[in-house]
Amino acid sequence: MLDPDSLAGPGDGPHPKGVMNPAVAGCSIGALSGLTWLGHSSVLIELDGTRLVTDPVLRRRVWHLRRKAAVEPGSLGKLDGIVVSHAHFDHLDLSSLEGLGRSLPVVVPTGVGGLLRRRGFDHVLEASAGELLELGGVAIRATHAEHESRRWPLTEASAALGYVVEGSRRVYFAGDTDLFDDMAELAPLDVAILPVNGWGSRLPAGHLDPRGAAEALQLLRPKVAVPVHWGTYRTPFGAPLGDRPAREFVAAAAEIAPDVEVRVLGIGETLGFGTFR
Repeated sequence: MLDPDSLAGPGDGPHPKGVMNPAVAGCSIGALSGLTWLGHSSVLIELDGTRLVTDPVLRRRVWHLRRKAAVEPGSLGKLDGIVVSHAHFDHLDLSSLEGLGRSLPVVVPTGVGGLLRRRGFDHVLEASAGELLELGGVAIRATHAEHESRRWPLTEASAALGYVVEGSRRVYFAGDTDLFDDMAELAPLDVAILPVNGWGSRLPAGHLDPRGAAEALQLLRPKVAVPVHWGTYRTPFGAPLGDRPAREFVAAAAEIAPDVEVRVLGIGETLGFGTFR
């Protein structure tokens, strides 16, 4: 279990013109098979030579939300695909996707693909919970997510998904979700990437708070857990961001799932798959 006093928070260093280049900032993107947290729910996963990014929201401003620094799309290097968990603006940002290129394969929940095709994306793969897709050298299994997703208020809801990336390791990216009945069927895992907070003053239904995420560890039984969806975006007049959600998750995990190793990454930091058992 990680020592809470050693937690790495979001990068506070200067970023020229508000742009963060993780490769320049010292993390080893592409150097190891592993994952790099880019902030919020955006994670670069490199497994068996295949490089995927989850829910890429890379801009400094997305609607009313703000972050300290944008992520330079070019710093991510060559990608093999993108997975998007659901249609909310803080998970599906069309401008960020366009910055990565319209020709990349993009996996989205069924019913969301038309939104991307209308913007010129030509390799959109729609998936429903339980479906298995192959991308590069890995398999991507779409999973249920307990989360209501509407692009706009009063519009028709679309599905929300999580994904298990399967190769020499099994990595679960939960997207946005609450606990759900079949979560235990995803076990065992090597890594669980779990949301532990939100961006507003309250956390609505359909999300995991730090204790809920720790309870999910009992069901998922990963070797390592990485908390995300904290410490990145806030509203213009929101309270300063801190690492409280991550610290609370570490404490709750130590109590509820002590066999799981928790790795709290700073924004731009990489967890190599060779660094744990």
